[in-house]
Amino acid sequence: MAEDLNIVSGTKREQYENLLPQIDALTTYETDLVANLANVAAALKEQFGWLWVGFYMVRGDELVLGPFQGPVACTRIHKGKGVCGTAWAQAETLIVPDVEKFPGHIACSSASRSEIVVPIVRNGEIVGVLDVDSVEPAAFDEVDAGYLERIVALLTWS
Repeated sequence: MAEDLNIVSGTKREQYENLLPQIDALTTYETDLVANLANVAAALKEQFGWLWVGFYMVRGDELVLGPFQGPVACTRIHKGKGVCGTAWAQAETLIVPDVEKFPGHIACSSASRSEIVVPIVRNGEIVGVLDVDSVEPAAFDEVDAGYLERIVALLTWS
């Protein structure tokens, strides 16, 4: 596959439905985790124009910054801290419509207004999270959660 994305407008669902097979094609035959995480972050950022899209990987008792697109980010996040650490600790996708109202929010960027974090589970353990921030309040909903969960399920994590 050429490394060009077919970016579409339309409903959020239509955009995800267009993007899913492209992400699948980008990652199916590539075995390098970093390459796949980088391309997924880029594809999501390019399609949706969010402020920040990236991955944190579990390393011991911390999440460590992985491939991302957007402004510089927090490098390490402890389990249970901020939205990412809380999603990891609770083992569930978290949608935060207003980051200012989230107890213990870690402000890596003052421009962020809403956030969604999707844990990545392999063999019953969380191995990382997908973190997405938007400059718009309440930018994320259950549609995003469902599709982003499907996208992280495509990733081969080693």
